[in-house]
Amino acid sequence: MKSLQLLSFLLLSCIITPANTYGGKKKEALGSQSQHTRTKKDQQNLETKFRLYTDTTEEGCQIFLNQLETLDKCSFNASLPLVIIVHGWSIFTDLLKRSAHNLPTSFSQVDGMLEGWIWKMAAALKSQHKQINVIIADWLTFAHQHYPIAVQNTRYIGQEIADFLEWLEKSIQFSRSNVHLIGYSLGAHVSGFAGSYISGTNKIGRITGLDPAGPLFEGMSPTDRLSPDDANFVDAIHTFTKQHMGLSVGIKQPVAHFDFYPNGGTFQPGCHIMHVYNHIAQYGITGITQTVKCAHERSVHLFIDSLLHNDKQSTAYWCNDINTFNKGMCLSCRKNRCNTLGYNIREERLPKSRQLFLKTRAHMPFKVYHYQFKIHFINEIQGKQIDPTFTISLTGTKEDAKNLPITLVEGINGNKTYSFLITLDTDIGELIMIKFKWEGTAVWENIWDTVQTIIPWTKGTRRPGLIVKTIRVKAGETQQKMTFCSQSIDNVHLHPAQEKTFVRCEDRFPRQNRK
Repeated sequence: MKSLQLLSFLLLSCIITPANTYGGKKKEALGSQSQHTRTKKDQQNLETKFRLYTDTTEEGCQIFLNQLETLDKCSFNASLPLVIIVHGWSIFTDLLKRSAHNLPTSFSQVDGMLEGWIWKMAAALKSQHKQINVIIADWLTFAHQHYPIAVQNTRYIGQEIADFLEWLEKSIQFSRSNVHLIGYSLGAHVSGFAGSYISGTNKIGRITGLDPAGPLFEGMSPTDRLSPDDANFVDAIHTFTKQHMGLSVGIKQPVAHFDFYPNGGTFQPGCHIMHVYNHIAQYGITGITQTVKCAHERSVHLFIDSLLHNDKQSTAYWCNDINTFNKGMCLSCRKNRCNTLGYNIREERLPKSRQLFLKTRAHMPFKVYHYQFKIHFINEIQGKQIDPTFTISLTGTKEDAKNLPITLVEGINGNKTYSFLITLDTDIGELIMIKFKWEGTAVWENIWDTVQTIIPWTKGTRRPGLIVKTIRVKAGETQQKMTFCSQSIDNVHLHPAQEKTFVRCEDRFPRQNRK
């Protein structure tokens, strides 16, 4: 917690420190949209460099506005769709590179190199979808500024991208509906401004925001950030929205038709915030960059993953919040309540933003398989709440999954059904058997013997315990619903250190109608 507060404090310092303390040339910034005017500047001298990705050159082939010959030179194919990748704020990236190589970390130095993920994404797009144009919108000179200046420059760059697309439409009849902007961090808002500034009534085809930047955008009106109105279809992936001191690196509020929140969106598995102190001790202030980069940039790698692993597409589910999702109560695909994260999303315009949740692994392929388990417990000790620890082992037609821990958000008391979420890294096939164990020790056994002695209504030799008759399961990815009954019909009682086997059976208990 203290590490996150320190991180937020350092980010806040970057935001409020006067721009001239960073050195370098200060760019003319644009104000709010109400102050913005579409002034046509010298079209030959755009700040944005449009680099068409090719396999033959590391820097791409630059296309110049109003120079049709550069389209031919770079082999731009007007009959194919266009994806434009828009990077974000470059100062953190530059600091990370310099600290890793023990180089000076002056903010006034620009290394002129784009981040490695950009070329990985471009290569993934071309390898999986060869019939496509991929352009990198390089705005490093405007992105490598003190953060508030870079924020204001997003409007300027958005205007330049809009001008570029209008030129393509006018000169070679390339329809803006065939354009997909993919923007990371500040680049997400750049893409939004491009969509809102482009002239005419027709919109850009699609915008994808990869963890759109939070500071100075959170809580702003739709005209001052990425919003669903900026394209025919807008999707966003939120991966670093943990807020402290009113700040989060990525924006938390919905900004798209479909907003995805992997692992709740606050932080990501494999990104260890507790290491930030060690990084600062070793590299100084630049030590926070690796911690920020991991969770913030996870959005990028989730999108790349959707391109590289067609057989492992991640499914997300519409839910009110992560707490409800963690109970497994949102794994429905009825009425389009689920969707695919990343490039292969089902495009659907909605009147209101829809928030979708999912769990992921810590590395590629990120896909996991979601299951809801509903277990009805009867606690035979009336009025006594217990907090047992359970594990569950699953047998499938393809693989097995053993000793999975179950976390109940509340203790077991009386006669009640509990729902929880379990995720698996691998596809076990159709579930055919469940082994359910109450993890216990000799201490638990002694406690239970004591309970049997002092509870007057306990008769005979059978100890009081938990009654578990059925386990209901729903597989999110297949939408299959199954019911499992105790293999031993005559013994449905469960005690500490005991394991019960459940097998597929008919659902003998009527269900309430669901929406």
